[in-house]
Amino acid sequence: MTKAVIAKGKHRSETTATLKPPNQPSSILGCWVINHTYQAKKSGGHVEVTGSFDVNVWYSHHDHSKTSVFTESVPYKDKIALHYRDEPTSKEEETIVSVIQHPNCTEASISECGKNFTISIERELVVEMVGETKVSVTIHPDPYEEEWPILSAESSSIVMEEKKVQGPPTKQEAPHPMKRKDSPF
Repeated sequence: MTKAVIAKGKHRSETTATLKPPNQPSSILGCWVINHTYQAKKSGGHVEVTGSFDVNVWYSHHDHSKTSVFTESVPYKDKIALHYRDEPTSKEEETIVSVIQHPNCTEASISECGKNFTISIERELVVEMVGETKVSVTIHPDPYEEEWPILSAESSSIVMEEKKVQGPPTKQEAPHPMKRKDSPF
């Protein structure tokens, strides 16, 4: 028995948020998403990820004479199905959530009524469940040595020795490194 990943799940979502700024927008100058936070909780055969992020929209208003940045926090709840490799052998499982794609604005527009923003947002999460499981180990009956790629570059060590200066330096040959008898190099 050992701890290993016993289940995985992946969820990609594209959602649309409608935001209501205090001023009637003339145009959108920029949109970005920040401050993504989340928590995960296992519930049956799936994981519920509850989170939120802030959407910032830089826009012009009053017939393009003023600009403002409107910020609103957008909550979400994703239900991610788990796919088990093996059935869990203990009830103590650890949930690990990894963000593949943080929430990101893919499109921002002014709604047809002209008073709201319609923001398209994409995000992608991966969930892993770590728990106790049985592991199968293969034993090779014959001697087996794993092959490692060997680069053609040579390795060397330099030993610095203190030299006594008695006169002008003389030309010396570089010492040849000794070869070990048990080394193939």
